[in-house]
Amino acid sequence: MSEVAEKVQEQEVDLTGANQVIDKYLDMHGALMPVLQEIQEVYGYIPEPTVHLVAERLNVYTSQIYGVLTFYAQFHLEPRGKYIVRVCMGTACHVKGAGRIADTLKERLGIGHAETTEDLKFTAEYVACIGACGMAPVIMVNDATYGSLSVQKMDDVIQKYMKMD
Repeated sequence: MSEVAEKVQEQEVDLTGANQVIDKYLDMHGALMPVLQEIQEVYGYIPEPTVHLVAERLNVYTSQIYGVLTFYAQFHLEPRGKYIVRVCMGTACHVKGAGRIADTLKERLGIGHAETTEDLKFTAEYVACIGACGMAPVIMVNDATYGSLSVQKMDDVIQKYMKMD
């Protein structure tokens, strides 16, 4: 478990949001996926206490829930940053310097793939393809796409988000 996850886990999780989500689906058979999706929307990830709550209230084994959470890449068991920085590592981006972009991102933020800064501001993800090959190399910050990047341009993008709150 990462340091970030340990720090967040030390804090108590308010289960009000999870209970409200579960309440909407109590009478629906097979509602585990939408329940987990909505819980993740509420918390930004799936906190461990919510797994136990879902198991109890939906009468599902925790092992089944963890099976779903670990099978689907959309679910996250650790806190994620406010800004998700996706670095495209596809062929076009790779050829045009995505490795340098990823290395610089790691140098600037101190995080690599699937890691989150301690202040929960940034999470880095290296992805197979963003689908913007004509703009290689490319990163996405949440839903914003930045292409034709140099190390300097990537630095400018990251600095912009560092100043935001």
